Amino acid sequence: MTFPELLACAPVVTDGAWGTELQALGLPPGALADEWNLTYPERVLAVARSYVEAGSRVILTNTFRANSVSLAGYGCRERVAEINGVGVRISREAAGDRAAVFASVGPTGKLLMSGDISEDEMREAFGEQTRAMAEAGADAILLETFADLVEARIALEAAKAAGLPVVVSFVFDSGRKNDRTMMGATPEQAAREMESAGASAVGANCGRGIADYIDICARIRGATSLPVWMKPNAGLPEMVDGKALYSTTAADFAARVPELVRAGASFAGGCCGSNPEFIAATVRALA
Repeated sequence: MTFPELLACAPVVTDGAWGTELQALGLPPGALADEWNLTYPERVLAVARSYVEAGSRVILTNTFRANSVSLAGYGCRERVAEINGVGVRISREAAGDRAAVFASVGPTGKLLMSGDISEDEMREAFGEQTRAMAEAGADAILLETFADLVEARIALEAAKAAGLPVVVSFVFDSGRKNDRTMMGATPEQAAREMESAGASAVGANCGRGIADYIDICARIRGATSLPVWMKPNAGLPEMVDGKALYSTTAADFAARVPELVRAGASFAGGCCGSNPEFIAATVRALA
């Protein structure tokens, strides 16, 4: 399913959270979820399949931290191609001909401004990861939960070289009005910069609940002609006995999705705390 084919039937329902779903299947807090592609592929496949069954027309991959910089901290630096390749193939198996597979790429976790990493090192890390994803058969690349426009641009350049459409998604949860990235970028700045850099779509994920992201969506829509990608959290979590609990219900979330679409979302799904029930409810809300 190509990117234009998906957009021809917008709004496109994507999937929900992966991290919290894998934790429900036994992933310990703080553990490297990406390694489960190799050690527990059947559990990763179960998450992917659950979203396809719920009605997702785009599912992601369990590869958010599978760049060489992040993997080095877990002793997995040499397994970049393997972890990403298997991650794409697992989601590809689950998707069949019912959904497209957008390979998930997160930030390196290192700051350029503090000298923790160079631009060339970032470019190499993102290039290695996205090449492996393209070779494994991903339909598109999703750069998600980014906060630094410079890192996002570097990742976008590297991902575009892999030859696939690239979506860039930022987290807006900082500043006086909680409408900026951690590095101070506004929705308008992010949208314009990513459009000028050649992104296929731009948007927001994580950080905030759906009610707070409706205005962010409208601001992104007003600043770009690109399709808008939106995956809000299931509200903000409360820590209870060391676990993050989300109070927003699937029904509450889905009830606001039409507003998100009216605000300009071309792609709509959920992030942290959401699950297949949220996606099924979203499909019904948009039917």
